[in-house]
Amino acid sequence: MADDDLASVLTAVGPRLRALRQDRGTTLAQLSEQTGISLSTLSRLESGRRKPTLELLLPLAKAHGVPLDDLVGAPATGDPRIHPRPINRHGQTLVPLTRYLGGMHAYKHIMPVGLTRHPRPELTVHEGYEWLYVLSGRLLLYLGEQDLVLTAGEAAEFDTRLPHGFANAGSQPVEFLSLFGPQGERMHVRARPTNE
Repeated sequence: MADDDLASVLTAVGPRLRALRQDRGTTLAQLSEQTGISLSTLSRLESGRRKPTLELLLPLAKAHGVPLDDLVGAPATGDPRIHPRPINRHGQTLVPLTRYLGGMHAYKHIMPVGLTRHPRPELTVHEGYEWLYVLSGRLLLYLGEQDLVLTAGEAAEFDTRLPHGFANAGSQPVEFLSLFGPQGERMHVRARPTNE
């Protein structure tokens, strides 16, 4: 990277840090408490009077819930494609559709045939709210005391503090999209536009 390019990347870090913090409604004092970085250092970083180092940027990326690339700015290529890395968990594949680590998370789930859970599995409970939409196959949604089978084109939303779990209820892989808000954000879908 040329010296001019490096200087412009470093100069852009301060405003990017300030914008991230302000977008989340976080004060410098709160961020200092969360990261262990002094108020004066944070202020100098945001104003460009302190050169960003990896030692400072790593805890800030974690506190803001973003990849390190978002703080230093990935090079602009003009290519809109993203290359998510699939995650294999409990026999199913999850493809993350969002890069941002805070707020709403979007995933595509792929459950192979044979990933059924009989007898009824131990259900999970955690903070948040989830919305899901079945793309293909038959999804068995365990929700509290209910066992619901959702097919292609059907959606469900629920508070994740209600015990829940998933299984493949069909003879082909099931694919579904899920949106999850760890702080309880809800996804609302309109069936048709309102007339104004």
